[in-house]
Amino acid sequence: MDSAAPSSADTVAPRRSEADLWARKLLFLDPDAPKVSIFAAQSAFQKSIAVSATRCLITYIFLPLLRPVIDLSGGVGPALGLTVGAVSMIAIIVAMRRFFAADHKWRWHYSGIGGAIFVLLTVQAVVDMRALLG
Repeated sequence: MDSAAPSSADTVAPRRSEADLWARKLLFLDPDAPKVSIFAAQSAFQKSIAVSATRCLITYIFLPLLRPVIDLSGGVGPALGLTVGAVSMIAIIVAMRRFFAADHKWRWHYSGIGGAIFVLLTVQAVVDMRALLG
């Protein structure tokens, strides 16, 4: 018998709550898939935090400091905000997908925080769009 072959315990999907199944469906994850590596979830989380930190530095530190030096009122600020915000939103979704794919114990905690940040980014995107169009 080949010891490298996966055992039946490795390929059986774990039991998941209705909330987990709903979240997996919302994130386009196979509800019957087995767990993936926890390291992938942690790596995605670290990248998501790095992207969010970069966005915050650009939005709240660099743009206000550079505004008097370089006139950013001509649409560069909102366009940059939309771009960096979109990257942040994608990073949040990727991290959520990895957390749920790994059935990570902190998946719901991250979803709450990531979801709140996602809502704030959406509001900021509306403000930026109004600034560009108005």
